[in-house]
Amino acid sequence: MLTIKNLIKTYPKSDRIAVNDISFELRSGEIFGFLGQNGAGKSTTIKCLTGILPFDSGSIEICGYDIVKDPIKAKMNMGYVPDNHSVYEKLTGREYVNYVADLYKVPSDLRKARMDRFAKLFRLEYAMDRQIKSYSHGMKQKICIIAALIHEPKLWVLDEPMMGLDPQSTAEIIAHMREHCAKGNTVFFSSHNLDLVKKLCHRVAIVNEGRLIDLIDLEGNEENKANLEERFFRITGTYDQRLFEDYISQESEDMRPELPVKEAEQEESAPNTKKKSIIGELSALFKGAKGKKKAKDDAELQAQSVDASEDNGLSDEDIKTAEADKTAIDEAGAVARTVGGAEDSKESADFGEAPEENAAVETAESKEDEQ
Repeated sequence: MLTIKNLIKTYPKSDRIAVNDISFELRSGEIFGFLGQNGAGKSTTIKCLTGILPFDSGSIEICGYDIVKDPIKAKMNMGYVPDNHSVYEKLTGREYVNYVADLYKVPSDLRKARMDRFAKLFRLEYAMDRQIKSYSHGMKQKICIIAALIHEPKLWVLDEPMMGLDPQSTAEIIAHMREHCAKGNTVFFSSHNLDLVKKLCHRVAIVNEGRLIDLIDLEGNEENKANLEERFFRITGTYDQRLFEDYISQESEDMRPELPVKEAEQEESAPNTKKKSIIGELSALFKGAKGKKKAKDDAELQAQSVDASEDNGLSDEDIKTAEADKTAIDEAGAVARTVGGAEDSKESADFGEAPEENAAVETAESKEDEQ
């Protein structure tokens, strides 16, 4: 589908080799990722294979056609999405796509069906008859993608295709990349998104300083997928243990810092916290007294079933304690009802300002301490 052999490219007035003896081959039906730092030679390689830039030496073939010797036939089999939205902005979206379709000699019935399909897919129906200069960044990217696919190319080349796109459009592009390859076609794209690349691509190439350093098979190879980030960082000379661990942790950990709590919010929440604490203590006291009352009731039932003179297992002190518990239950219930009313009232935001309620709480706590 695409064969690059010993590609070398230098720019005038530069002693640096932009692309230095790169060779690789793409198979039919695969998604191929092209990775590297900014300035590594990715875009230069892509512009050479699309015929935008001449190169010093080497060869590039697309579907068997040499890009230098037979450029028209080579380009007829390729669709290209640039990274800089190179479009005629005074044309409407529909006019631009029709212009590209004319260049690729797409029949009118096919182009209309495809244009309508892609416009709906990328949610551009409402904008197809507007001038492109009125489009947003993401909309321009979408119209470039539609123009690149209007002739159903066998090789689809994309330079940073997800840049500036919303999540919905990104998902649609990924879905169409998979669909395009399922038909036996090939997708070649550059990206900085390592997580996306390792999930989507069959193979990836990593370039650094104009050289192809590594060609990695990802399909069915879990070890290569797991190690892709580390290999990329080491190959590009940017590996740092701390930074690498921070990068990897982003995939599994919550990286959001805790939001600072304003002082006013803390003061506002203080009365509510105090009321909740007191109500919780009263609830625990009420439950404890209620349990002791149940024990007293059970003892009274037992006492009624035996002779009064027979030892029933309860001493006079136990019975007096149970009677005191019943009194504590009644008092705790009254205090709880009072606290509930204070919480519902907007005028009593601070529970500590009710002296009668505080006295009731102290009485209930005193009863508990005596028991």
